Amino acid sequence: MRRDDARVPGYEAPDRERWLPEAPKSAARGDFARDRARVLHSSALRRLGGKTQVVGPGTDDFARTRLTHSLEVAQVGRELATSLGCDPDVVDAACLSHDLGHPPFGHNGERALADAAAAIGGFEGNAQTLRLLTRLEPKVVDPATGRSAGLNLTRASLDAATKYPWRAGEGPAIPGTGGADDPDAGTGRSTRKFGVYAGPAGDEEVFAWLRRGAPHHRRCLEAQVMDLADDIAYSVHDVEDAVVSGRLDLGVVADPGQRRRVGEISARWHGLAPEAVDEALLRLAATPAWVGRVEPGTRSRASLAALKDMTSQLVGRFVDAARRATQEAHGRRPLVRYAADVVVPAGTLAEIAALKALAALFVMEAGDRQPEYARQREVVAGLVDALSTGDPAALEPAYAADLAEAADDAARLRVVVDQVAALTDTTAVAWHARLVRGTGA
Repeated sequence: MRRDDARVPGYEAPDRERWLPEAPKSAARGDFARDRARVLHSSALRRLGGKTQVVGPGTDDFARTRLTHSLEVAQVGRELATSLGCDPDVVDAACLSHDLGHPPFGHNGERALADAAAAIGGFEGNAQTLRLLTRLEPKVVDPATGRSAGLNLTRASLDAATKYPWRAGEGPAIPGTGGADDPDAGTGRSTRKFGVYAGPAGDEEVFAWLRRGAPHHRRCLEAQVMDLADDIAYSVHDVEDAVVSGRLDLGVVADPGQRRRVGEISARWHGLAPEAVDEALLRLAATPAWVGRVEPGTRSRASLAALKDMTSQLVGRFVDAARRATQEAHGRRPLVRYAADVVVPAGTLAEIAALKALAALFVMEAGDRQPEYARQREVVAGLVDALSTGDPAALEPAYAADLAEAADDAARLRVVVDQVAALTDTTAVAWHARLVRGTGA
């Protein structure tokens, strides 16, 4: 056991196992710290700097990208992990990993790729994350087979990064956790999200390995911390970005009609009663830090400072509520792996959902964004078609090699989907101009 792993009790030898055994390294860093470093230095993480969070990269220097969002999720997750007693490096690695599988154009691009890959099991950002961590991201290669093992993370870190530990169509309904990611959550239907691709070109073997000994469909505590940190970060920060971009005036919370519209979105996405969302918005607006009087688009230092203070206090409010509730349920002992579940009060879940829906109403579902969304889907679909039928040399070298080794049409399509998913927003547009429209460099 490495020295820094020894600081957190409860992790056993199987938790530190890697898919491919590696020779012992310096004891200066533990296995989990090494996992975090591998994700931090990965090319997949760097690419997130060019992928949409809410507004596209390059359209606003203030707004978050997938990369900055992931860094903020990691900070929130690490804080909560430390307070609960689970390994902060495991949670940090999972938080940094959680969006690696997202394609260009965020969830809009994800839907377009899901349609393009429908015949081979679809596309899902979380399943793509597992594929990147265990296959696509270059770090460790099996010397016996020449096959990539991706970053070859420990079982504990891979399990912590697995937000949806099931195959497509096997997941339960998950009220309160779907948001813009999953409009079916809370409706009684099985969530559309899943964590592993099935079939010959899928990743079921490594998925079975990382889930060895885990309860069926249950997420480990560290994955729950990652998921909550993601919800907290994007619920609060998407609202901040919406205000600074000029799309949202927080004063709308005083309008019963606008609160009703927010409640309708939250009911559709999260299965929450509109009354609960209404009450949550009024509670948030009554907090001392709420900046309902800051005009949208204002970027003076004073207004930005007030807004930043609000976001900081909201993050602290949600983290503290979850920490207190979890410790009341399980005690103050270190909580790791499957020894406990994160407990989030119903009122806190409603407040997080209300903020998500507030940003969705004024940004994601805004009418002026719909033509842009349509163009983005055309870019993604056009790239899949062009790369499926065109010169294999058009792919990046690693994916061109995967294409040459693919055994059948389904495997070849999966490689093309892997390639398109890896592109940043700007690169996807440039490739589309060159390969589909016949213009550009």
